[in-house]
Amino acid sequence: MSQHIFQSSSELQNIPEAAPKASPSFSVCERLARYGSSALSGVEHLRLLVGRDSAADTLLRHFGSLKELHRASFRELRQFLTRREAEAVIAGLSMSSVVDMEEALSGPLDKAEAVYRANLEMRCFRQEVVRVVLLDVQNYWITSVDVCKGTLDESLVHPREIFRPVIVHAAAGFVLVHNHPSGDPMPSPADVRLTKRVVKGARILGVEFLDHVIVGRRIGKRPGYFSFQEAGLL
Repeated sequence: MSQHIFQSSSELQNIPEAAPKASPSFSVCERLARYGSSALSGVEHLRLLVGRDSAADTLLRHFGSLKELHRASFRELRQFLTRREAEAVIAGLSMSSVVDMEEALSGPLDKAEAVYRANLEMRCFRQEVVRVVLLDVQNYWITSVDVCKGTLDESLVHPREIFRPVIVHAAAGFVLVHNHPSGDPMPSPADVRLTKRVVKGARILGVEFLDHVIVGRRIGKRPGYFSFQEAGLL
């Protein structure tokens, strides 16, 4: 079957122009329409979300970076923005994570990377949260239950709190997920001890404990998570 090498004029109209190296003095909105979102900086994206340049600049001065702004609560944003503006900022900064999460949840959660992408919002939590991800016999997502919220540095959870949702939802298996607010996903001695206790409990109950995934942030070429299963500790 022959293939068309050249696109039709209607198709070409839908492709943004490549931004020139020396861009003329277009406004942010004009550059977005003409060249696409890749032509805008992070600050310019934020200004479009807020709608007021002065308010967007104030946010960045206060929080220091977009990464820290992403971790801000609705209440913190309301100190600088109207309710509608705060809602727009939270939704806008979360959209890419939401897309990754929905894509991950559409398939089996049988790999640590898929579990990580399905729980990306945990990167922005300021305190540790322990989450149980419940799975069916084909490792597809049933639901997720947060069973414990700790302080900024630690989270204390008893294994019975982990197994309660597993039993209630009659899950075939589960993945334990928690975050490290510091961004470093390497396990602490407490994380290792908890994992060993959960392994013993899962054997007694006859449910499959697939993995314990710690959510952090990507550092260089290192992934933003630690998997006990991948590390051979499960």
